[in-house]
Amino acid sequence: MPKVGMPAIRRPQLVEATMAVIDDVGLAGASVSLISKKAGVSAGIINHYFGGKHGLMEETMRSVLRQLSSGVQQRLRLVDRSDPKGRILAIVEGNFDGNQVNSKVTKTWLAFWAHAMHEPALFRLQRVNAQRLLSHLTLELKMLMPAERAAFVAQGIAAMIDGIWLRGALNPDGIAPKSAVAAIEDYLELQLQHASNASPSYPDQQGKN
Repeated sequence: MPKVGMPAIRRPQLVEATMAVIDDVGLAGASVSLISKKAGVSAGIINHYFGGKHGLMEETMRSVLRQLSSGVQQRLRLVDRSDPKGRILAIVEGNFDGNQVNSKVTKTWLAFWAHAMHEPALFRLQRVNAQRLLSHLTLELKMLMPAERAAFVAQGIAAMIDGIWLRGALNPDGIAPKSAVAAIEDYLELQLQHASNASPSYPDQQGKN
């Protein structure tokens, strides 16, 4: 997290520069020197307020996650609470929002996932994001099926979001949001068709997102 006193105008400037440099050379090559030049600030500002590249990466991902949360919440506000299926699809659409699937952000996400396994601060951000997604999905799914089944289906939807997103991020053509949402909606429809059946016990699963 940046130290108190960091000029507010500098944060988005540095976040944007960080993503642009990661897009160009990857996180390994994204030195403080390159980021500072891209942002038009001194390297000393980054080191002073963020403690170096890893601190700036954390702030960058916090910014991306705020945008993700905002996009989901904006869509949810447009869907009535009495329409849980519509709200589930709103959550899915928020995860494939335009500002989440552009090249700079997708490469930043990939760098984040890779380094979250080794950086405690990034790992905590990942777990909070994963639990938030599962919580939102489960809340809506419980309106449509028993709680145990809802938790299981939420894991499936989250896994599909991550899997489709990752495959798209590694595809030269990028992520296709409409196709992604359609595939997940198809899965959801199948689960809803079976919602009235007896629910067996499902093993506890830990999804990536």
